[in-house]
Amino acid sequence: MSILPGVREQDVPTIYFIGVTTTHSSIMRVFPRWAAVLGIDAKIVGVDFALHDRPERYRQIVEHIKADSLSMGALITAHKLDLLTAARDLFDSLGPYAMCLGEVSCISKAGGKLIGKAMDPISSGLALDAFVPEDHWASGAEVLILGAGGASLALSVNLLERAKTGRPHPHRIVVSNRSPGRLDEMREVHRRIGAGVPVDYVLTPVAAENDRLCAEMAAGSLIVNATGLGKDRPGSPVSDQVMFPQDACVWDFNYRGDLLFLEQARRQRADLDLVIEDGWTYFIHGWTRVISEVFGVDIPTSGPVIERLSEVATQARPISKETR
Repeated sequence: MSILPGVREQDVPTIYFIGVTTTHSSIMRVFPRWAAVLGIDAKIVGVDFALHDRPERYRQIVEHIKADSLSMGALITAHKLDLLTAARDLFDSLGPYAMCLGEVSCISKAGGKLIGKAMDPISSGLALDAFVPEDHWASGAEVLILGAGGASLALSVNLLERAKTGRPHPHRIVVSNRSPGRLDEMREVHRRIGAGVPVDYVLTPVAAENDRLCAEMAAGSLIVNATGLGKDRPGSPVSDQVMFPQDACVWDFNYRGDLLFLEQARRQRADLDLVIEDGWTYFIHGWTRVISEVFGVDIPTSGPVIERLSEVATQARPISKETR
């Protein structure tokens, strides 16, 4: 018998959601509705791991997906780096972002091969473009990313690639983290791909130091909570004394939890003319990109199909402080 709840030989096509608190995610209610819209006869199973869980547990879920014909693939959230480190040898093919970033957020199959891809550089860019127009960067706006985990790395890569391809991009990127290891890993990835934008890597073991970084950013800058604080763990990477830049765009990758970071920004929205965004659009693009890969279904990133999927998802979205 499997030691992982819900992980067994499946009787219908199945996608796994590998996370920390998967039962609380809206995808558990949204996926059946999306499957109906897309004409997919499939189900979703959540599998929870502790943060930085034992390598053998990550290997077990990958081995199961590879062996079970009706286990079609998976979306991975907080374990993207650890899962690939533990199970790299089990994949037959890795996408270019997976190899570059050293993480896997999507497991799928094709031609009998197990494929690992990192989809976040794509989905984070789609979500960013939904609320920050490209001409915004002409003002001299910068980016502050709080946290240096996988989601932060993915967004930074998207922004650096914009510069390399000549698209409008921020004038500077600052990444902060409470411990140095992730910052060192990010610096090395940026070195390999070539950073066409200045990037500062700042160690911030306490919230007050993130407050200082916020205050130093240029007007109109994008401030991102990529730490996970406010979702799986309560809290915020900044203190209640934080001052956001004038005209800033404030983005929390979370859409559920105590969302303290968003609440701190809302208190200053009127005075500073802030644009505030939670992680809902990122959630939609992140999941639809993976569902497209896992089930081989064409899901456009714009137009009537994605608009219908967004509408269906919103009907199952939990009521937030913003919408009460």
